[in-house]
Amino acid sequence: YTSHRDPHMYVIGTSGHVDHGKSTLVEALTGIDPDRLIEEKQRGLTIELGFAWLTLPSGLEVSIVDVPGHELFIKNMLAGVGGIDLALLIVAANESVMPQTREHLAILDLLGVRNGLAVITKSDLVDEEMLELVSAEVEDVLSGTTLENIPIMPVSAITRKGIPALLSTLDKLLTSTEAKRDSGKPRLSIDRTFSMQGFGTVVTGTLIDGSLAVGQDIEILPAGIRSRIRGLQSHQKKVSSAQPGRRLAVNLTGVSNSEIQRGYVLTNPGWLTPTIAVDVRLRILKDSPRVLKHNSPAHFHTGATESLCRIRLLESNEAALGEYTLAQVRLENALPIVKGDYFVIRSSDHTIGGGTVIETHAKRHKRNH
Repeated sequence: YTSHRDPHMYVIGTSGHVDHGKSTLVEALTGIDPDRLIEEKQRGLTIELGFAWLTLPSGLEVSIVDVPGHELFIKNMLAGVGGIDLALLIVAANESVMPQTREHLAILDLLGVRNGLAVITKSDLVDEEMLELVSAEVEDVLSGTTLENIPIMPVSAITRKGIPALLSTLDKLLTSTEAKRDSGKPRLSIDRTFSMQGFGTVVTGTLIDGSLAVGQDIEILPAGIRSRIRGLQSHQKKVSSAQPGRRLAVNLTGVSNSEIQRGYVLTNPGWLTPTIAVDVRLRILKDSPRVLKHNSPAHFHTGATESLCRIRLLESNEAALGEYTLAQVRLENALPIVKGDYFVIRSSDHTIGGGTVIETHAKRHKRNH
């Protein structure tokens, strides 16, 4: 007998510097090339989020979100790492730790990602002494972050040395990972939307909470669009329902693809209202290149969405590097945010800090109250 209950799935997200072999490793693990754009294939550079999947030796099904490593596409990287269960921090053996290694790691740390694996790729290009040196540098950069003490494994996607051991370690780490809770309030942060002939509008994303089923009435926020689920797919297979932790493609009725954009949230109608002001516990990166002053403008990122904002510091005129402070974020665009959500704030080209939302629909506070 086979159970019709949706088995729990896990989502792995890649991270690391440009040209360190993230997409090549994903293809070696899954047999799927996550680079789907013609421009990506021509340039040999990941620009957009890529998706793949595999079944681990234990039978556990896993989705992989492959993110771009180039500093120009950090916004796309941020849209992909929300809701992951495990991070693969990828460092090339012939280049070691680079700027986006550090920035991606800082983002994972700010988002509270505690489950991970550091993979040293291109190990066939260096000798054993160099591998040991790079491993020590990776261990050093992980120190003091949420991913301190994660396993560090050398692999080669070309010779496949280390790939079986990597799969086995992923299996062990995910088998002991707690499944996402089901609060009964589904949230799927949309990271891709497109139209399919004969089907209509399809959106994809990671179901970070709650469950979804075919025939269910849903709402898409902040646009307030009402629709119904016509079909669900996971890993290109039809499913009738889905539990939290799945990557999903959702076929919607009565809504045009042009009405939806990345960052919108698919959920049950009637419980979640977009907000323009949230109170937060904010941590500034200790090596942030920019000092954050009261009322500074910034970019606010949460899930797959973002908005311009102003940061009202509630405890000081200037946020200390490496320290936590209470602040209120005033958003330019209303976003569907839930208490406890993680966020990241950036300037136009640098990550400044991040933290957790402690109040949505926040009232204006007197400073130093």
